[in-house]
Parts: sequence; C-alpha cells; structure tokens
Amino acid sequence: MKTRSRIIIAVMAAAVLSPWARAWSMNHAPADKPPLIQPAELAKLLRKPAKGPKPLVIQIGFRVLYEQAHIPGSRYLGPASEEAGLNRLRARVKTLSRKTPIIIYCGCCPWNHCPNIKPAYAALRAMGFTNVKALWMARNFGADWVENGYPVAK
Repeated sequence: MKTRSRIIIAVMAAAVLSPWARAWSMNHAPADKPPLIQPAELAKLLRKPAKGPKPLVIQIGFRVLYEQAHIPGSRYLGPASEEAGLNRLRARVKTLSRKTPIIIYCGCCPWNHCPNIKPAYAALRAMGFTNVKALWMARNFGADWVENGYPVAK
C-alpha cells in the first residue's frame, strides 16, 4: 500500500509541477535547444516602430503552410529537416552579422514533434549566430498564431 501511495503522490506532483517546468524550460533553454519567443511577444515586436533592427523572421517549414498563411515579412526557405532547406538557410544568412536577431518558425505540428526547428537552430549556431530564437507554437501555426488574430500574409 505504501508503494501505491508514493506512486499516486509522485504522479500528482508531476501534474502540478509540469506547467511550471515547461514555463521555466521555455526561458532557460539548454545550448542545443533554442530560446523561445511567445507568439504574443513576436506579434507585439513586429507592430512596434523600429528603434533598432527588426528580427529576420524565417519560416523553415513546409511550402504549403507558408502559402496558406505566414507571418508578414517572413522569408520562406524550405524545411530545415531537408538538406536543401538547410542550404538555403545557410546561404540566406551567411553575410549577416552573427549578432543579427533571427526568429525561426515552422508551425507544422505540435512543438515536440516538429522536425524543422532543431536542425535550423543547430545550423545557425554552428555558423556562430548568437541571437536566434524559435517561435513557440504548442499546437501549430493556425491554432497558435492565426486563431489568436495575429497578423498574417498570404
């Protein structure tokens, strides 16, 4: 009976701490995972009058998603899960200052299943970029950006 009680307590503690742990990890990313920016924060940043350089926003997902709707001003470079997409990403940023603010996003699926964020981030870090963030989309671009009324282009 004691073992069962411990298991129940552990499960309950995990359920309570899980949102806190996720929130903490979004702002304290390990070196191999990108720091994140929330959709509301990016939308606000893009609406502000430019005091400095606006970030370069790059869609690193699938063309059909970009054609349906994308963040205004974002650049489509192709899926970073494919070598051709990574090569276009590298070519696009190679002449930029390594301190240029860059935001990458995909939006194809829930965050923990996205095949494109990690390779894009790794490629940018390998090139020496130090100001790279990923747009956090818990579900997908439609649910986390479009349905919240943030600006879109087609």
